[in-house]
Amino acid sequence: MYSGQLVFAQLMSYLPRKAFQRCVTLYQGEYKVQQFSCWDQYCCMAFAQLTGRESLRDIEACLRAQSAKLYHMGSRGRVSRSTLADANAHRDWRMYADFAHVLIHRARALYQDEDFGVELDDTVYALDSTTIDLCLSVFPWAQFRRTKSAVKLHTLLDLRGPIPTSAWITPARIHDVNLLDALLPEPGALYLMDRGYLDFRRLHTLHQAQAAFVIRAKAHLQFRRQYSQPIDKTTGLRCDQSGVLTGFYPKQRYPDQLRRIKFYDAESDRTFIFLTNNRTLPALTICQLYHCRWQVELFFKWIKQHLRIQSFLGTSINAVKTQLWIAISVYVLVAIFVKEQHLECSFYNFLQIISVTVFEKVDILQLVTAADYTSPEGQFTNQLKSFDL
Repeated sequence: MYSGQLVFAQLMSYLPRKAFQRCVTLYQGEYKVQQFSCWDQYCCMAFAQLTGRESLRDIEACLRAQSAKLYHMGSRGRVSRSTLADANAHRDWRMYADFAHVLIHRARALYQDEDFGVELDDTVYALDSTTIDLCLSVFPWAQFRRTKSAVKLHTLLDLRGPIPTSAWITPARIHDVNLLDALLPEPGALYLMDRGYLDFRRLHTLHQAQAAFVIRAKAHLQFRRQYSQPIDKTTGLRCDQSGVLTGFYPKQRYPDQLRRIKFYDAESDRTFIFLTNNRTLPALTICQLYHCRWQVELFFKWIKQHLRIQSFLGTSINAVKTQLWIAISVYVLVAIFVKEQHLECSFYNFLQIISVTVFEKVDILQLVTAADYTSPEGQFTNQLKSFDL
């Protein structure tokens, strides 16, 4: 019989405690804190993410019901909803953001050889954002429209994994294109973006940093063709051209040559026009790469469905950012555990299993690798067969 740690404590043991403490010390997270430490706060919030708790009262009730096991979970402070609410509201969210980036760095090293559907040695990122709706009367600082509040989660996703490399949380009224100013271009990397990021001055900054980009063009693009490459129209390609921008402002903001690729998708009966500064990749590969950008949409869908970022445990901007960054770090922690243990189960199945066993003293690997139960041969059963095989 297994007599070791609780399932929750086994998962938390994969977190680098020294790195966490460095992040806390950097932002003086435990200044004048006597009992409820930042680690206690993180454990409570991670517990909420893993088990689907919806409110502070919900967290308090569940943890107090298992008060005898809190020490074995790694938490030494008494859990109170008022104490947790105060910690979320006032303790600097940046220490949890920095800690999430520590985990991201570790996860990217594990997934660097992962295949994402296109044979390419370069690092490929997808940049996009998702809107998280809020109540205007509760979150007035995030007013988006006259009757609505919202925040945006901007994410730079490494398609090998996929792992969120960077994330920014802003009020929803901030346009997506402004995030290109916060982006630190990686020379040799390829960035996939939709039309919301089309700003030629900012794209030229990426080009000067020796980074490549693929972005959809808008309908009114003013472009003069200089060269055309031969194409095979049976693949869906319609043109592969090199040229320059001709609009008064665009040609000043992006004076260098661009590549324009037109592709017809017979399945959706739509035509796509892509702009890129990459001149070496085949045109069809450029189109396939942009299709891979959909992984960032799947990432947003996954975290909205399986992590707790739709209902918030605080109303201040600090509490919202704290919860979002801890949610991201929990996602990356699950990715690290699954990869290091070479598990075949999906992230969804892993979270479903953990959510109902956090207080159990069972080997976590035994839980997620256990085979389905099958009846021994010859055992009597009165269950009727549905199909005759």
